[in-house]
Amino acid sequence: MTIWNALPKNLDRPAYRSLADWISAAIKRGDLADGEKLPPHRHLSYKLAISVQTVSRAYDLLIRRGLVKGEVGRGTYVNARPVETSPPYLPHLIGDQLVDFSNLKPVTGRLHMDCMRRALSGLSSDISESALLSFRPATTLRPYLPAAVSWLEQCGLSCSSDQIIMTNGSSSAMAIALMTAFDGSEVIATDAVCHYPLFRMSQYMNFNLAGLPVDEEGILPAALDEMCRQRSVKTLFLLPNGLGPLALTMGLQRREQLVALARKYDLLIVENDAWGPLQPRRLPPIAALAPERTFYFTSFTKCLLPGLRHGYLIAPEAFASAASNRHLVMDWIATPFMAELAARWIEDGTAEELLSWQKTALKRRNALAHELLAGMPFNSSPNGLHIWLPLPAGWGEDSFIEAARQKGIVVAPGSAFALPQATVAPGVRVCLGNMVEEQFIFGMQQLAVLCHSKPEGNVFAL
Repeated sequence: MTIWNALPKNLDRPAYRSLADWISAAIKRGDLADGEKLPPHRHLSYKLAISVQTVSRAYDLLIRRGLVKGEVGRGTYVNARPVETSPPYLPHLIGDQLVDFSNLKPVTGRLHMDCMRRALSGLSSDISESALLSFRPATTLRPYLPAAVSWLEQCGLSCSSDQIIMTNGSSSAMAIALMTAFDGSEVIATDAVCHYPLFRMSQYMNFNLAGLPVDEEGILPAALDEMCRQRSVKTLFLLPNGLGPLALTMGLQRREQLVALARKYDLLIVENDAWGPLQPRRLPPIAALAPERTFYFTSFTKCLLPGLRHGYLIAPEAFASAASNRHLVMDWIATPFMAELAARWIEDGTAEELLSWQKTALKRRNALAHELLAGMPFNSSPNGLHIWLPLPAGWGEDSFIEAARQKGIVVAPGSAFALPQATVAPGVRVCLGNMVEEQFIFGMQQLAVLCHSKPEGNVFAL
């Protein structure tokens, strides 16, 4: 009697998740060994009297969990010790010689430390007891709402203060938005080359992501239309202002086309605007075009200061209560100390000063990138924090990244952002803000040399 004979004949609903959970448990117990082949879809479908599609969804879920791997033409095999996908950044530099283009951070300088020191000095003498001692979210955070409304207006979004949920940055806001918009049984549509935190969150929270092809403005409306005809799509995740790995910015017509499709198929939209008002000539947010169905979030981490972990989530009116409740369960309250600091900076002009400084710095970094990588095509946005560099013919991602590391340069591989089954030409994400200008220029020069060189075979490391 094989392990498969022990499968329950009556699976719980949804059947695909119940089947995936049963196989997961068998793998973790050791009943299914590393490298063991799972039954073909049709065989298991017949044995359990369920559809082939149900088995396929169960296997896809196991792949996303990292417990099995599919091999084209051969089948699906157990991967008992799932490998964590390495983040597309270098958490700790190995020595001072590395120039780290892998970490998406804003440019920083002496101004940022001076502003923070002044703020902390002021807070030490006159911060309210409520900001430090209160444990009631509604009353504690209410004084900071007018500043939030003012900042959101800079982002192009007009809203009332009672629509705003304060969060501990964009990651918190994104988790709350997705938990509210997505019920777990349908599909979240997004770019095939995906926002990395969304990709990782989907693996941990069992969100079913489906990748869509893009052009120079992002998701193709015709592709979304076709997916909605063929699959049960519930949510559309968008990064319209250059934040995605490919650094694509949507024009107004594209935004309107996607909103029209969302209304046609009754999709909810999650709009990630983590860079806030950083980009010049900002178009209306998706949330301004479709407030009845869009979860919008932004924060200060990328446009002002990495340590200012504070942001805002706006939910559609019909989902506002549900989003607030989920935030209470997950975080209870946005850190009042950060809310106090953000509000003071908005009100006294420090936020505008830091934003203006960041715009100038990133405009210069992008101009330098175009100058130093002259002759190399790449994607960028005017004040973007990164560029997307397609690799020249002959280079694979692994060989390019290793050659760059030998020159003291670290970049993020494009494959780290690609959803399963996505076809992506080799490329790397190059972040622009995580170093002083001298390092930036040196690193870009080294990348330019590599791009104009041919890859070599392995050499002895002496």
